[in-house]
Amino acid sequence: MSKKIILTGDRPTGRLHIGHFVGSLRRRVELQESGLFDKIFIMIADAQALTDNADNPEKVRQNIIEVALDYLSCGLDPSKSTIFIQSQVSELTELTFFYNNLVTVQRLQRNPTVKAEIQMRGFSDSDEGDNKAGTPVGFFCYPISQAADITAFKATTVPVGEDQAPMIEQTREIVRKFNSTYGETLVEPEIMLPDNAAWIPPTSSGQRSRACTPTRSTFRSATRATSRATPYSPISMPSAAMSISRNSANASSARKSASNSTLSTS
Repeated sequence: MSKKIILTGDRPTGRLHIGHFVGSLRRRVELQESGLFDKIFIMIADAQALTDNADNPEKVRQNIIEVALDYLSCGLDPSKSTIFIQSQVSELTELTFFYNNLVTVQRLQRNPTVKAEIQMRGFSDSDEGDNKAGTPVGFFCYPISQAADITAFKATTVPVGEDQAPMIEQTREIVRKFNSTYGETLVEPEIMLPDNAAWIPPTSSGQRSRACTPTRSTFRSATRATSRATPYSPISMPSAAMSISRNSANASSARKSASNSTLSTS
């Protein structure tokens, strides 16, 4: 029987807030404690965050530890889930390079999520003018990078929001193209959509209130209140840092897994 593996994660472009908790973090803890999956990989996608923050790498660097601590405060347990930093697994970049040859520019242009994200960030069609002029190639090719992340860890299930469904479908296309060309090698993942329709209302000005951004103690209270079936014990900041250190052995194992799955056929 094949193993059931989850891969999910976040871009470290800012501290996590209540929207992340309701939309994904709470569900991750439930999946972690369900016992239904053999492995769970949670990625801090710093390399992907740089695709539209290349002019401010310090912002990404500073938020890596913040995101990791928020994970731990919500109840994600390094003894049950492998938390790792994307840029520390160099094989993901190598795999992305090879996948680039399996996808056309025209296919990326048809991806509705890519089009929406480009519009949302204000990238223009021209490469002249302000600092938002043109779309960075790395950002444009984000679906290919995501496919590398998913397939390197042989993920069978990817929990995402509905807006990311086209990205997962593009990953499935890459897997089918790769397998038809080089032989059955990659695992075709299934999407796991959220089972809630939670909405965090904005303030009268249209912006989310600062009050909607909880502290880590708020995360703990929310976890206890909304997920009674999930065993939870608060984690202090020093022990959280130690947990990340202990998990480095699992990250090393993940790197080997990615390496073994990279173009293993001739």
